[in-house]
Amino acid sequence: MNRDNDHSTQCIVLISGFAFRHKISKDGKRQIVSIHLAGEVINLQSLFLEAMDHNLQALARCSVVLIPISALRSLIFARPPIYAAFIIRSMVEASIYREWILNNGWRDARARIAHILCEFAVRSDALGINHGGIYNLPMTQEQIGDAVGLTAVHVNRTLKSLSNDGLITQSADCSAPTA
Repeated sequence: MNRDNDHSTQCIVLISGFAFRHKISKDGKRQIVSIHLAGEVINLQSLFLEAMDHNLQALARCSVVLIPISALRSLIFARPPIYAAFIIRSMVEASIYREWILNNGWRDARARIAHILCEFAVRSDALGINHGGIYNLPMTQEQIGDAVGLTAVHVNRTLKSLSNDGLITQSADCSAPTA
């Protein structure tokens, strides 16, 4: 999708599927810093920041709409309610980021994974993309680990613990949990 230091001329609206933002450390480790669901503008910062400071990657098959940044800037400056909506969305994203920092900084493994699963469920509910309380989180255990700062082995053990306690179930055809 987009890479660190790219100069984007278009904003990307995720119509279907899932995507994530990530950074790569100097030693090559990936840190997933956000997950994006259908209906979200996944590179909103490109409206005002010249270069990307992270990578965007599809998590599952996606459909997107590309909107020229110049057209979107004209629209938001001409329509204050639309501009306000973009500011509100930016504030929501900032709030989610603060929670991720707390999650990865001070919560234990069980709470980290439970939090990301609950966040996914709440956001899916808000967008109307759940299926009767069943959530399809198309992430591997390695990807979940990259989002919460744990190894895939630790994620596997923690998911089993959450499952054994009846807090989540996992479908047989998917390595990712359902909440």
